[in-house]
Amino acid sequence: MKGSIAALLIILCTACSAKNKMAAVLPSENVRVITVATAAELKAALSAAKPGDSIVLKDAVYSGKFVIENPGSEKNPIVLTGSRNAVLDAGDITTGYVLQLKASYWHLRGFTLKNGLKGLMTDGADNNIIDGILVTQTGEEGVHFRTFSSHNIIQNSTINNTGLNRPGYGEGIYIGSAKNNWEKYTAGKPDHCDDNKVLNNTIGPNVTAECIDVKEGTTGGLIDGNTFNAAGISGENSADSWMDIKGNNYRIENNKGINPSAPNFLDGYQVNCAYAGWGNNNVFKNNISEVNAPGYAINVRLKSSNGEVTGTVVYADNTAQHAGKGVSNIPLTQIK
Repeated sequence: MKGSIAALLIILCTACSAKNKMAAVLPSENVRVITVATAAELKAALSAAKPGDSIVLKDAVYSGKFVIENPGSEKNPIVLTGSRNAVLDAGDITTGYVLQLKASYWHLRGFTLKNGLKGLMTDGADNNIIDGILVTQTGEEGVHFRTFSSHNIIQNSTINNTGLNRPGYGEGIYIGSAKNNWEKYTAGKPDHCDDNKVLNNTIGPNVTAECIDVKEGTTGGLIDGNTFNAAGISGENSADSWMDIKGNNYRIENNKGINPSAPNFLDGYQVNCAYAGWGNNNVFKNNISEVNAPGYAINVRLKSSNGEVTGTVVYADNTAQHAGKGVSNIPLTQIK
């Protein structure tokens, strides 16, 4: 009798285990696929989106400005996907955002954003993945992570033709907020847009400010495997490099920058202290820089009126072609 009971328990436990494994791999019962073909349908789908939904954009022009506010979840993110021929077009480069993401756990894939003052704006948005989108023809920056937007990934995307309205504000990707805007967006606190990753994107040509601008108040991002093109950089508002790093503890690795002799270009990468305590402990590793300009591949501006830059490491595997002053103004660190 005892043996029979034991055997029964084993069968029940095995069945429970199998059921739990199936539950772990099966999608949520809430998964829905919503296909849209018009701006009105897209707005309705965004406003009704639930965790696990997949919103599929048919190839079309979606005229207007769009906002995402409903969150997904870690296990059931919400997907918005389409081809490059699915175009969100705001129709005006002087005002507004083509797409504003104000929610977490979304995956944005493949489609095109164009003709807004800004392309993609995130506000209070965490744990999102932006993959393979095209952002083009914006009045100012292409993509902006703002208002405590953290743990996001933008990858495999293309950003070009920014700054058509104000060239000095035409960054490709902008992380955080300048200290002068903290009062407006974050109640005077540093805009901690932390641990964001920028991976394998193509930024430029005709990005009129920096390809990437990393603001003071942000920490711990990874910028890896991107290609930067300085053609069309304006020189306005101190835009004279592929990147301006003013945050702390960033890793800038395996990127390639090219400059087809843009007249306003000075350095490949610049590290600056825009506010005391910021611009520190950043690491540059294995970046290829075709500078073709009078400055450095990596210029670490150690002192300014705002304070000092400390702890930055430039490894010896960074290379520079036609940089008037060489790889860097600080000693290179040998790789162990």
